Amino acid sequence: MTQRIDYMTTARGVYEAMSGIEKYLAQASIEQKLRDLVILRASQINHCAYCIDMHWKDARVHGENEQRLYGLDAWRESPYYDERERAALEWTEAITNVRETGAPDEVYEVVKKHFSEKELADLTLTIAAINAWNRLAIAARAPAGTYQAKAASARRAS
Repeated sequence: MTQRIDYMTTARGVYEAMSGIEKYLAQASIEQKLRDLVILRASQINHCAYCIDMHWKDARVHGENEQRLYGLDAWRESPYYDERERAALEWTEAITNVRETGAPDEVYEVVKKHFSEKELADLTLTIAAINAWNRLAIAARAPAGTYQAKAASARRAS
């Protein structure tokens, strides 16, 4: 696949605007390992090869183990996730598929048991941001496989 758009050279403002959201999320209330799971799960749902490659590598750098990453696509049937993670993954799927789900009240009721209002706002922005990144990468035909993860302290996942 040939890359269509290079945002850094043709529309740097797009990248800078999205990076502003990432700067907020880097200081937000959602712990990095949970954020990594949410970001990777949304990227799987959206079939964004570039983002799956990137966020799988970042999750490993942040200490996530292979078994949990392999099981993520089938998290409901996998015993590797705690209740807070399961609630976040359920919310991720509802928000990523919002056209079909409408963000159901029953999912919201589950997720709010595990997250404060601030955490829920930050989690929802995390989901919205990765969905935007996925759409930008897919539209641009960003080439998967080229991303190199940096040291965990040097970079927050985008």
